[in-house]
Amino acid sequence: MSKRTTRKSIPAIKVHQWLSNWNEIKWDPDEKRAKPPSCFYQFSMSAPDLKALSGIYHRTADRTKSSEDLGIQRAHQRERSEEIRRFVEFGYPWSDLREAKRRSDEFSDLRQPGWLPTALVVNILTPGDERKGKRVSEADLVEIKELGDGTPRLLLPEGFGKKSWQIESIPPIEVIDGQHRLWAFEETWFKEDYELPVVAFVGLDMSWQAYLFYTINIKPKKINPSLAFDLYPLLRTEKWLEKFEGHRIYRETRAQEIVDRLWWYRGSPWYHRINMLGEKGRKGAMVTQAAWVRALLASLVKSWEGGNVKVGGLYGALVGQHKTVLPWTLNEQAAFLIFAGQIFRKAVEETKAPWTEALRNVLQQRELFTDHDNEDRAFFGPNNLLNQDQGVRTLLQVINDLCFLRADWLRLQDWGGGQGDVKDEKQIDTSISSLRKEENIVGYLTELSEILASYDWRASSAPGLEEDQRTLKASFRGAGGYRELRRDVLMHISKGKGDVAEVADKVRKVLRY
Repeated sequence: MSKRTTRKSIPAIKVHQWLSNWNEIKWDPDEKRAKPPSCFYQFSMSAPDLKALSGIYHRTADRTKSSEDLGIQRAHQRERSEEIRRFVEFGYPWSDLREAKRRSDEFSDLRQPGWLPTALVVNILTPGDERKGKRVSEADLVEIKELGDGTPRLLLPEGFGKKSWQIESIPPIEVIDGQHRLWAFEETWFKEDYELPVVAFVGLDMSWQAYLFYTINIKPKKINPSLAFDLYPLLRTEKWLEKFEGHRIYRETRAQEIVDRLWWYRGSPWYHRINMLGEKGRKGAMVTQAAWVRALLASLVKSWEGGNVKVGGLYGALVGQHKTVLPWTLNEQAAFLIFAGQIFRKAVEETKAPWTEALRNVLQQRELFTDHDNEDRAFFGPNNLLNQDQGVRTLLQVINDLCFLRADWLRLQDWGGGQGDVKDEKQIDTSISSLRKEENIVGYLTELSEILASYDWRASSAPGLEEDQRTLKASFRGAGGYRELRRDVLMHISKGKGDVAEVADKVRKVLRY
């Protein structure tokens, strides 16, 4: 008898679901939409066992492990799992009581069984499936074998269940739907045998997993699409969803939510420096919220440039060599942009470039900033592109483009995944603090910011410009000005030295500038 026959097994039921007209669907492995199996399986499994095989562990402060924690990039909301844990232990309605009432014996008679009869949906990885360049170790594979009578059994890894067992590479099971139920079963409190019903697909492509998540959670229940995109970032890139449901609604909502945090967060370089209501005649020139939203839609929140140009948005496109989606939540998306802005603002404040000194010495600007005496006139002001629509859009595009093409080296995929989308200053604080520890990101953004600070950001209205300077800057006005300013800034960066200059040159070639 071979050693492999000693593996623990679980009986399963094979469910055939395939219609002949489905064969006419256009399958595309390059889009992670390869033809799926014609069946799936049903079985029950101990919650702790399924949790272990799915690689879902108690989250720690070590952010470098976040991508492993998330399986295939699902954000975790701790409050939801804690609510489920209370329900499992004490049932409804006790689980919904306030903490003070739960501590009181007065309501102990409200405790009931906490059943979870709805199946979790998972995907079992095959030997050929890759995730971020990794495959399941042969020793960790979970397989389904059919007995002589056609009865399928789920074979667990050799030695699974022993204290010494550990996943060697990546988890053999991915959770499509039900992650929060699994998170509820923390080892610190749950010791009993509690089984969960499971529906398992085998070798299902990532795009089909996103499709299943959408049809299970969003379409029938009308869950907030913005929240759904945080729970399952892969949905941000689904072409069928963009074509049918109108992805732009999500993108506009997300862009507005980010702008709100840029204006609201005290540590933001744009704190109370965005014209949120589009009011005219305000003291001090400010870019409107609408312009900021459009700028984000044209940069970090976009999907692609269009056509054959492959510079996507960090927050809404497939990133890096392995074409994954950054699992950043709303607060993390805002934190990254705030952090980049902080570094750039510091670079502008510290530079003595002629354009900054010229703006600082303009008395007209001093009169406009009586309520903001400590603000650097080189970063804000009516004669400054950085405080105009074209400049804001170009700045966001450059930050996005240069980080997008260096996403793998910056290890952006490994950062994030620890915060939510509730408007919480502490969550943004935590995200920014963790970014400061990412040496690659800090060094890259610092190098980029110092080169950007050396660019002449004066607008054509600034006094003291030479005629050729004024003519060039006049070309940045109007609809065509966005492209011209972006091209000119990228040209300026690419003339420098170092990695940032090389990447800027690549961006220019990709954009055909």
